[in-house]
Amino acid sequence: MPYYDYECTTCGAFTEVRPMAQSAAPCTCPDCGQMAPRAILTVPNYAMMDAGKRHASSTNERASHEPKSSKQHTSGHGPGCSCCGGGKKKSRAIYRPDGSKTFPSARPWMISH
Repeated sequence: MPYYDYECTTCGAFTEVRPMAQSAAPCTCPDCGQMAPRAILTVPNYAMMDAGKRHASSTNERASHEPKSSKQHTSGHGPGCSCCGGGKKKSRAIYRPDGSKTFPSARPWMISH
């Protein structure tokens, strides 16, 4: 999160770390507890961060109010939906002439019913 400057009428200027969404809102003075308006005394340090921290911070800001979930698919269906899943999977069963079936690639140690 970036640093912002605020000016208390009683105590003077102070710096706080706040989310970008709350940068324009008044902040409580750490000394006297009075609400202080934002004062632009220096450039916010957010621009001076290295790219990795800046990217992580923007990701956290996005996720704080609307986290991603698995329900946010474009089709409205969950993962593995049969109507959107890319077709029917081919069966791996092999049918023998006597009518029995086997799965040669899946669990050869198991006995079929």
